[in-house]
Amino acid sequence: MKLLVSALEPSANLHLKYLLKEFEGVEIFGIFDRELGKPLYGMDEFSVMGVVDVLMKYFKGKEAVAEMASLAKGCDKVLLIDAPAFNIPLAKEIKRRYPEKEIVYYILPKVWAWKRKRAALVERYCDRLASIFPFESKFYERAEYVGNPLLDEIEVERKPYEECETVAFLPGSRKSEITRLMPVFKETAAALEGRRKLLVIPSFIDEEKISEWYGDISGFEVAADTHEAVAQSHFAFVCSGTATLETALIGTPFVLVYRARPLDYAIGRFFVKLPHVGLANIIMDFEGEEPLHPEIFQDDVNSSNLLHHYESMDRADFAARSRRLREILKHGSAAAVAKMIQ
Repeated sequence: MKLLVSALEPSANLHLKYLLKEFEGVEIFGIFDRELGKPLYGMDEFSVMGVVDVLMKYFKGKEAVAEMASLAKGCDKVLLIDAPAFNIPLAKEIKRRYPEKEIVYYILPKVWAWKRKRAALVERYCDRLASIFPFESKFYERAEYVGNPLLDEIEVERKPYEECETVAFLPGSRKSEITRLMPVFKETAAALEGRRKLLVIPSFIDEEKISEWYGDISGFEVAADTHEAVAQSHFAFVCSGTATLETALIGTPFVLVYRARPLDYAIGRFFVKLPHVGLANIIMDFEGEEPLHPEIFQDDVNSSNLLHHYESMDRADFAARSRRLREILKHGSAAAVAKMIQ
């Protein structure tokens, strides 16, 4: 079978990597990581840096939609992964040209957070909707829950380092996140005398950027593998994002921390009408259950508050509700999505 794939982001390509393990006799075409095959475009060609680059990517995106739609003619099915700003127009164009071509959308637009009108567009132009959160059926009429990809991708079990208590610090992967959180993380780490302190730095960040973004990191032991670092930790401080759900599923007690420019934060809170930011807490809320972990924002992100949560969190309660989170998500998604496509 020939499958047209649109996977523009690193996370989408990680999900695709696990999905490909479930396929037999499937040849992929389109946009994806060059490590996975020979794409029409590599995902690296769609990274955006700065206003001029945004404009260039806009025109490149329109060209790519047209080329991908042409490529769809020779493919049996279409798989779209996340990236709604690109994938919804692509689905529309493919359906305009080839109304009978089956389109599967995997990692649905997060309409439960914002831009709810996108749900109607996805329903209109896509044939199968592969949902990774059970509650998405409240927002998509035809959503089919397939499991969550993180339960395929997390291949470690929590086993805290025995020689001394280990604390993991995850300041994110963007410069703005890192530069705002590192001063607080350094102050917090300095107060945790006698503990082993792991600082997770993504492997794609080079030495020059480490020096510029993180500053002096001599008080930390550097780790590149998020899952391994979290699994051997007794506690973690985690920047808002997918890493919070990963940490929750691994079972390491943690607190979510987030600092942004005041205007950006105000705009985000205006548009996102949810009681929580962390994905684990959002999932628990839709299930009618209490939040799994604390969330600290803006000026409340200081060493005093971080140390308070480190000392006061009920570890046993967290462990029990982490297991409950796994029960809610049930299983990984790769096998179910592969079955949906083949």
